[in-house]
Amino acid sequence: MSKKVYTTNKGAPVTNDQASITTGKKEGYTMMEDSHLMEKLAHFGRERIPERVVHAKGAGAHGYFEVTNDLSKYTRADFLSEVGKKTEVLVRFSTVGGERGSADSARDPRGFATKFYTEEGNYDIVGNNIPIFFIRDAIKFPDFIHTQKRHPTTNLPDANMFWDFMSLTPETLHQATFLFTDRGTPQDYRHMDGFSSHTYLWYNEKEEFIWVKYHFKSTVGNETLTADEATKIGGENPNHATEDLYLAIEEGNYPQWDVYVQLMTNDEAKEYKFDPFDVTKVWYHGDYPLIPLGKLVLNRNPVNYFNEIEQAAFAPSNFVPGIGPSPDKLLQGRLFSYEDTQRHRLGPNHHQIPVNRPKNAKINTYQMDGPMNVDDTGENPYPNYYPNTFGGAEPDESFKLPEMEVQAVIDRHTRPTEDVDFVQTGEFYRRVLDDVNKDHLISNILGHICDANENIQYRQCALFYKADPDYGTRIGEGLNLDISKIKELSEMSQEERVKATLK
Repeated sequence: MSKKVYTTNKGAPVTNDQASITTGKKEGYTMMEDSHLMEKLAHFGRERIPERVVHAKGAGAHGYFEVTNDLSKYTRADFLSEVGKKTEVLVRFSTVGGERGSADSARDPRGFATKFYTEEGNYDIVGNNIPIFFIRDAIKFPDFIHTQKRHPTTNLPDANMFWDFMSLTPETLHQATFLFTDRGTPQDYRHMDGFSSHTYLWYNEKEEFIWVKYHFKSTVGNETLTADEATKIGGENPNHATEDLYLAIEEGNYPQWDVYVQLMTNDEAKEYKFDPFDVTKVWYHGDYPLIPLGKLVLNRNPVNYFNEIEQAAFAPSNFVPGIGPSPDKLLQGRLFSYEDTQRHRLGPNHHQIPVNRPKNAKINTYQMDGPMNVDDTGENPYPNYYPNTFGGAEPDESFKLPEMEVQAVIDRHTRPTEDVDFVQTGEFYRRVLDDVNKDHLISNILGHICDANENIQYRQCALFYKADPDYGTRIGEGLNLDISKIKELSEMSQEERVKATLK
């Protein structure tokens, strides 16, 4: 049987589907010339209508962010300029993989998206309730999400799809472990922490810059459900978290989070023990402790859910002066994909929908017309081009990002699986989880992976074992697998392991 060549939708052969074209082997800026990446992300963003392709089931509310600690020496962002300054916000919580009718209690990461209506434009932090993510290159995102959705033939969730991808992509192990602890089933949105997950850039008026991660800590605690509790609640009230958020605000029991940041200098980033822009890993708090920044309070429910929450468009590309992106390869793809998906879901003028309009900044753009355009162009609607001599808006270079030197080798830099990819998973299992939480983790995984094929079980158990022998042994024993074979597989390279476990 001849080998089938993977092609683009135009029929051109694909040379590599595991790495975007970037400027470096570890951290790197993604190249717009990567037409395969752009095609893949653009097609993925248009696969489902009208609900969100991910984060379809959600709830949200309005509130404010208040600065409680002056960190303005690190960033020129005006909304962070002084203690006591308040900025109106909109927050949307969500499950990631399920449809709009899925249960709030499903085992799934939770979205934690915040829109800040600043005086310099809208700024979005589009994060999750877990500080890491499954993959570190945007080109893998459509494939990963497909494995979390329904099988294209049976239209059912499929354990083989889920664990086949996980076992073939070892970088997923860290977040997969988080997901199958009770952290994968938060009690509700109020009792849930949030994280930017990605690293971002802060810079000041002197064009000095630093790298930053955001943490949102619930003031009522980060509480979770056991698998049994989540199943029970899902059957009794699949909208329990949506209901809890709405009723708490109606009763004046306003949800609140303390907001912290971790800060790392560029010199430190160059010398850190692992790639600090790899979203599958956390920065150790012992190296970079949490620094207080402010508080987030939700105090107003939407009046019209569709208008204010369902039509809300969040995108990590929405920055304000003083904040910018990092060379995180997953983030680099999201900078394109989220905004592009909103153009498909809500239209090219989605930014004119009231909930998405800047509330505290004036818009001066040369973008006009298009479907559903409702902008008031004022007394002088032209010109719609730049440069011009008719008094049109001018760029202001004083707001530019700092210059940054990049050493570039342009290629699809495939990142090999390294021992460092298993270190944090092992530390999490050994040092963070107590015996009860370990028991829950093992039970939760077994309840899911038991439906996968045996060869996939062996391949995945080898990754568990590589992170921690006790971890892999307990899963293997629960599946009645040969532990000596799991150990042998764990000592192989990923390529050898895949070959040894093919049917």
